[in-house]
Amino acid sequence: MYKNLVAAFAAACFISPVFSQPAPVPVAPHEPLKIGFVYVAPLTDAGWVRQHDEGRKAVEAALGTKVKTTYVENVPEGPDAERVIRDLAKTGHKLIFTPSFGYMEPTLKVAAEFPDVKFESVTGYKTTPNVAVANARYYEGRYLAGIAAGRMTTSNTAGYVAGFPIPEVLQGINAFALGMRSVNPRAEVKVVWLNAWFDPTRERDAAMTLFNQNVDVISFHTGSSAVMVAAQERGKLAIAYHSDMRQIAPDAQVVAVTHQWGAYYTQRAKAVLDGSWKTGGVWGGVREGMVKVDGFGRKVPKAVQLEVLARQKDIASGKLHPFYARQAVLDNEGKVVIAQGQTLSDEQILKMNWLAQGVHAKLK
Repeated sequence: MYKNLVAAFAAACFISPVFSQPAPVPVAPHEPLKIGFVYVAPLTDAGWVRQHDEGRKAVEAALGTKVKTTYVENVPEGPDAERVIRDLAKTGHKLIFTPSFGYMEPTLKVAAEFPDVKFESVTGYKTTPNVAVANARYYEGRYLAGIAAGRMTTSNTAGYVAGFPIPEVLQGINAFALGMRSVNPRAEVKVVWLNAWFDPTRERDAAMTLFNQNVDVISFHTGSSAVMVAAQERGKLAIAYHSDMRQIAPDAQVVAVTHQWGAYYTQRAKAVLDGSWKTGGVWGGVREGMVKVDGFGRKVPKAVQLEVLARQKDIASGKLHPFYARQAVLDNEGKVVIAQGQTLSDEQILKMNWLAQGVHAKLK
């Protein structure tokens, strides 16, 4: 299934900020806008779902009685998602956010049945007159986290617990490895594929396996905090993802790559309320405030913190691009994937299907 999705994703480019559709009709001012959110995993204290729920709360805080939000958690991708999305549309929700890659096709199917409802396919890439898409440049935060990991490791070996080998995940692994090797050329990254987004038991087991292979700092692209907990227990270091996880792993956390959805969700809700909502796509990153690194752990020297924050400013200003090659960048089979002096285009990043030199893994 995911191989087919990867192939489709590789053909997509949803970064255009141009929106178009027939003249919109504003929501009646006396009716609160009902907004639905569908979550792919349980709502916990940290992680992917938590960050989207923080975005939902931000909408409520900003718009008050103008909106009424609802969420459904722990909805598997596939038929269950289609059912939940359809139920939200049937019950008067006029704006529905579906933040998971596997929700894209169910969202499109339901959207065709409810042309008066607006849908936001977060991490999807296919648009229609009433389906918009959005995603974030997570790889920018990954590169910054890699710099921190490269400075903090003593074994020169990092670990990475990864969900599926789709372009978004590959972007993160490669940016993390390139960030590490920009400050520590001997650094290597060992990857364990889970083929699942949320499976705390297997996430933990994968982390423990990596710690047994000389890994002293670990990152992950999964939905729970299990990797952070494992690092805390083993006395290792870890990069938090989605959320700041210092409360969960106060000794382990090096830094957090956090996702910020509140401003985007609020802007899209306002657009429905005032009748200006249009379809299209957004791909924002550090510059737009959708991704940032923060939450440095107490073990991280001030000099490392300042270095990472300085590089974050460089990314925001356009001075630094994670996939710019000062020297030719090779994949882990020795092939040149970024020529010296070149920067990958957005289209090339979206089609990414390679792993960088120093990454110990194969694409499945």
